[in-house]
Amino acid sequence: MPLMFDESQPQPPPADSAYRVLARKYRPQSFQQLLGQDAMVQTLGNAIKRGRLAHAFLMTGVRGVGKTSTARLIAKALNCIGPDGQGGPTIDPCGVCEPCRAIAEGRHIDVIEMDAASHTGVDDVREIIEAVRYAAVSARYKIYIIDEVHMLSRNAFNALLKTLEEPPAHVKFLFATTEVNKVPITVLSRCQRFDLKRISAEMLAGHFAHVVEAESFAAEPDALKLIAQAAEGSARDGLSILDQAIAHAEMEGAEGAGGDEARPLVTAAHVRDMLGLSDRGAVRRLFGLILEGKSEEALVALSQQHDLGVEPLPILRGLMEIVHAVTIAKAGAKTGRGQDDPTQSAEEREALAEWASRLGFAPLHRLWQLLLKGHEEVSRAIMPMQAAEMALLRIIHAASLPDPSDLARMLAGGGAAALSAPSAPAAATPASPDTVPSQGMTPPPHDEAESEIAPIFAPETPPPPASVQPMAPEPAPVAAPQPAVQEVAPVHQPIFPADFPALVRLIDEKHALLANELYDCASLVRYNAPELVIHLTQSLRPEFPVDVAAALTKMTGERWTVTLSDEMGEPTLRGRELADIEAAKEAVLDHPVLKAAKAAFPDAELEWPINENAKWSANA
Repeated sequence: MPLMFDESQPQPPPADSAYRVLARKYRPQSFQQLLGQDAMVQTLGNAIKRGRLAHAFLMTGVRGVGKTSTARLIAKALNCIGPDGQGGPTIDPCGVCEPCRAIAEGRHIDVIEMDAASHTGVDDVREIIEAVRYAAVSARYKIYIIDEVHMLSRNAFNALLKTLEEPPAHVKFLFATTEVNKVPITVLSRCQRFDLKRISAEMLAGHFAHVVEAESFAAEPDALKLIAQAAEGSARDGLSILDQAIAHAEMEGAEGAGGDEARPLVTAAHVRDMLGLSDRGAVRRLFGLILEGKSEEALVALSQQHDLGVEPLPILRGLMEIVHAVTIAKAGAKTGRGQDDPTQSAEEREALAEWASRLGFAPLHRLWQLLLKGHEEVSRAIMPMQAAEMALLRIIHAASLPDPSDLARMLAGGGAAALSAPSAPAAATPASPDTVPSQGMTPPPHDEAESEIAPIFAPETPPPPASVQPMAPEPAPVAAPQPAVQEVAPVHQPIFPADFPALVRLIDEKHALLANELYDCASLVRYNAPELVIHLTQSLRPEFPVDVAAALTKMTGERWTVTLSDEMGEPTLRGRELADIEAAKEAVLDHPVLKAAKAAFPDAELEWPINENAKWSANA
């Protein structure tokens, strides 16, 4: 029974008119169209001109930079015969001869493309090994293009090694991979490697401008810059985003200035909204709440974003991006680095400029470290949302603490008396905000925001130490600090190791390599702390005595003198250990039971256990 079609319903377009995405339509068809890989093109061109073609090429790089396209271009360059059919290998394939057109369309019988992700076993490689023995059917070279070659199994790589090292003259191998570190070094050593670079945002934006012109639609320059930056150096990713932006764009109008038909207009605002960059406003508001110390509002804002489907990890990543942007803006204001980022709206630039003017570098770096720690905890947490809330609360409360440098200046200027005086007047507390955390007191409700953001927004203006001194004028004559200083003085008396083995054990706590060298190679001539005279039984580096003296000086607090002598001293600690072991062996072998066993089994040998800690226990 014949199939019946309803002519009233829209029918799909014929196969020949099917839409091709921009990433496929604008795939480079010549080396001139390959973006950002000039060094590789020059190398290949010189190799072809001079007849120095390698038998295997490996292209590596991030996704979308042209690895597979480069492999096909090399196949066309090696097999091109020119429009007249008389040409040879060239860096500029004609694109019109039968081999060029067949390779471009993926139907050439002598250019075999294989996806290693779906052909990973030895059997797949065995088919290649069997086929390379036969000459090409119609092309100059039989070419094997293996994409994602790192997906081959270990056995498959090993099976390919011999053929890859000495292939027939008519065979060329072209490998492409995004993870070159997974390719065995035995394979890398047999290939000529090309590292394809990321394509710069400027070059991608220019390429997208040509695509826009060829496709007959309009786009704002900032929109193309946004797409180029979002592509992260990948031409394929950028063209896919551009395809999506065209579908997202609105029409200019019914007619243009010259009566032209309406066409899509890709604007920066549409691209920013499509890429989700408009959500930065919520992250900026959350960042502002953190700076103001409003913990309840910050948790509510975080919960709202989570209810909208935003995971905690991207929120923390957005906060880190803001801290980084503020830091760069602050540094750029002094170095002239500041540049307009198309991914930032005008409101975001104003907010970043304001924060950069109010925040110092010290709190910015502290915020970065706290966010980095929170990001790490959330990424590993069983309950990411709870971990994110705890991270934000830690950032808010840690930001209200005094800066370590300010605290040190307070203590040096007499602030220690105010921090430790229990009878200090309560009225003096608001005069010094940095003393609030140290006393464990809660600031007044109406000054809560100011007391918490003061250390963040004004870190470069420490509280004057003089404001603390008038609070306790009478304790000045008290001699309480004097005995403390006098009691600490005896602690500085040097305490030296009792003997040379004790000295080596002391050094082993911080400098294991020096201790091992002393243990194995130092023969003690004289030990009279802080003086050490030794004789080296083996040649060591010239600065060895200087290193030993420096280590002892740092660990004991007294200046040491370490001298090398030609006089032979006591046996080394290692020698003493070996002598003790030999003596113990002799004592064991002299035992009657061992003698009887040795007589019964003449070929038996004594296995002596090795104690890793013997060098310390034997000479303690």
